[in-house]
Amino acid sequence: MDGHRHQGRDPHTGAAFQERGRHQREHAEAGVTKKTLYDRFGSKEQIVVEYLAARDERWRAFLAPCLDAAGPEPAARVLAVFDASRAWAAEHGSKGCSMVNAHAEISDPAHPAHPAHPAHPALPVITGQKQWMLALFTDLAGDIAPEGADRLGRTLMLLHEGALVAHGLGVFADPIGRAREEARALLAAAEGSAAER
Repeated sequence: MDGHRHQGRDPHTGAAFQERGRHQREHAEAGVTKKTLYDRFGSKEQIVVEYLAARDERWRAFLAPCLDAAGPEPAARVLAVFDASRAWAAEHGSKGCSMVNAHAEISDPAHPAHPAHPAHPALPVITGQKQWMLALFTDLAGDIAPEGADRLGRTLMLLHEGALVAHGLGVFADPIGRAREEARALLAAAEGSAAER
């Protein structure tokens, strides 16, 4: 992330976006007028981009020590992602994934957070975060089942993302923990298949 993207970020505005939605609220918790915010960021749309980018950075910083603590064993590192998501969800509220929620709200392809925005072809802030997660799962899967890394990585991603959505909707208790147990079974099967080859 370049220096401009960090400039002017206020971590206190994040709670307002995630807890009560983004429309007409970004100025309230920042304690400044809309005009001041728009002068700082350029537009309401750019505030959303900055918030989502900051949220992604915080998530990656939160996840990194969890992966380190899991050690070098690939399956333990995969499960650590689920553990980190569970802890993150407990700490940051019950509204689900910010990226998924933002994607549901932003349908205008001219919005700077939209994946197809022509002015930001290298910065799909919403899908970029999910692509990073898929790459992480696929890399970890490659250490378990090299020949099936893509498939295993996608399946782990589906378990993880489905759990985040179910958590946000409150469909049933502890969906991230349930997804973790499904991931554990999947990894054990993958390790067994790899050992037989």
